[in-house]
Amino acid sequence: MGVLPHYAAGIWAGILYLWRERGVRRVGSRVVVLIVCLLGAGCASGPQVATPNPFFVPSGSYEGVWERSVDVLHDYQFEIAREDELEGMIETQPKVGSGLIELWQQDSVGFEERLESSMQTIRRRAFLSITPTEGGHLVGVQVYKELEDGQSKSAESMSFRDYSPLQRDLDLEVGRDVETGWLGRGRDPRLEQALLNRLQRNFSQ
Repeated sequence: MGVLPHYAAGIWAGILYLWRERGVRRVGSRVVVLIVCLLGAGCASGPQVATPNPFFVPSGSYEGVWERSVDVLHDYQFEIAREDELEGMIETQPKVGSGLIELWQQDSVGFEERLESSMQTIRRRAFLSITPTEGGHLVGVQVYKELEDGQSKSAESMSFRDYSPLQRDLDLEVGRDVETGWLGRGRDPRLEQALLNRLQRNFSQ
């Protein structure tokens, strides 16, 4: 039950936001949803051990690792935008974030992410790299969040470049620009870890 105060703060923040921005009449039903999520949070398990990013997949064929990686992205309802086996890169289409009541969707990991996606339009784009190395492959994941710019559809283009491409064997080379009308919000480490954990389980079977 130690997590309850943390989530309670998020509940009240959400209520105040809805009251101020959406009007009193629309608060009631959403508050019920928030309270249900609060109660569910009391049974949440503790933090899991982080999976390295990238992580090593021993042995296995390149094609097999590729196909299993695509399967995991499909499990999270991501549509594939680009597959380049020579480059070792899989890129997804942007996916609009799931809110509090869309429990069948898995892209918004944790209460805060779902609350954020319920209050504003968030979308995510995933990039997965597969790099052959001695004895197997390195599989890495990066997920980027974007916020819809509701006040200005002419937002300046921003870059996803966060690090040196010299680390190609360990990191993804990502240089996609955020589309006009969207604002870059950086990476989503929670979804990255969820995808990495699913991939690791998939490869261990």
